[in-house]
Formats: sequence, C-alpha cells, structure tokens
Amino acid sequence: QVQLVESGGGLVQAGGSLRLSCAASGTIFSITTMGWYRQAPGKQRELVADITNGGITNYVDSVKGRFTISRDNAKNTVYLQMGSLKPEDTAVYYCHTRYVRGASFWGKGTLVTVSS
Repeated sequence: QVQLVESGGGLVQAGGSLRLSCAASGTIFSITTMGWYRQAPGKQRELVADITNGGITNYVDSVKGRFTISRDNAKNTVYLQMGSLKPEDTAVYYCHTRYVRGASFWGKGTLVTVSS
C-alpha cells in the first residue's frame, strides 16, 4: 500500500537549483526517518540527507551548505532543496522512508542532471 513518489528532477546548469519532493501515500504506520539517497553510474548508492521525525538532519559532507532537507508531516512529504549544483551531483535520487516498526520503502527515483 505504501508508495513513494518523487518529483522535481530534471536538467539544470551548474550553479543552479532544484527542489525535489517525495510524497508518501497509503501510509499505515507512522514515519520516523525520511531521506534522500543518490546513485551515479558506476558508483554505490549513498545517503545524501535524512531527517528524523524530531527534525534532526544529517548530510553527507559533499552537500553541506548547499542542500537543505525538510519535511511536512501533515502531507507525509519530504523535500530536498538543492542549490549551487555541481556536475558531480548528477545522479538518480531516491526517496526513502522508515516506519516505526522497522518497515522501510524506496521510491523509484528521479534523475537530476547538472551540466557544466
């Protein structure tokens, strides 16, 4: 029943900005942590940022100061505001949510391409 739908990916010039959104539908259990991962070709999937239900955030060092994660609990939605984008940010970005009893779910991914 739980589905995560990402939106907001696309093509942007280096130095530009994008805002990713992920809405969770069909939620049965309460969401604890929501986050964004990314995977570039030939590389392992890595955590970009996550946020707990208490609002505590965590970022990979490479995006600190450039990306901001936030959530709207009423809408079961997590956002990733990406600024000062670099070509190395190019990847498929995946939404991930974790629920109170351990279940977790992945979105299908949205492609972000940053041109130089």
